[in-house]
Amino acid sequence: MKKNLSYMESVHRDGRIWGIIVAVVLLCFPLALSFIFGVAPNWKVLLAGIFATAPMYWAVGIVEIITYVPMLGAGGTYLSFVTGNISNLKLPCAIDAMERARVKASDEEGEVISTIAIAVSSIVTTLIILLGVICIVPLTPLLESPILVPAFDMILPALFGGLAVVFISKNVKLSIAPVILMLALFIFVPFLNAGTVGIMVPVGVVVTVAYARILYKKGVL
Repeated sequence: MKKNLSYMESVHRDGRIWGIIVAVVLLCFPLALSFIFGVAPNWKVLLAGIFATAPMYWAVGIVEIITYVPMLGAGGTYLSFVTGNISNLKLPCAIDAMERARVKASDEEGEVISTIAIAVSSIVTTLIILLGVICIVPLTPLLESPILVPAFDMILPALFGGLAVVFISKNVKLSIAPVILMLALFIFVPFLNAGTVGIMVPVGVVVTVAYARILYKKGVL
């Protein structure tokens, strides 16, 4: 007799299956290009590059799993890892949706809300990209206008600023250390920029958890 899986069991089953499928598809693309055009990379140089960079990504991957699962839930994390853009799109959408629904990612209701929010954001993103591809040529002169450059530069700061006001106002004591640390790092460490946000989010979470533990031990929280 076939066993009926619980919601969480089905989430883990489907998440693993689709994760493997996506990994295979991503690897098939460069292999297909090599086969179609009859070219191959310099394997010695490729392996040297992989061994030089892979350890960093292994560490980031492990930290991101520990970081994002409590924030997004299992279903949201699987879907986010498949669709990408976690820190600057999927995470804000999921957190805002759960905040409005007054649920937590650790609850089954929060799991569902987070997964739906991330799925909808992925669909909307795909449609916007499709629309952008169609309209990019006629809109290029307008988008490259110097008048709009400051607005485009402020899109992500505006997004995270709005979320920060909400969460910092609810946890002022807890936010002091991570805010000061991140400001100091991005101001005084030259190589940190918008491209390193994905790495610095897990770092900020680890610092916040450690700081919260210290405050809790001292009876401040």
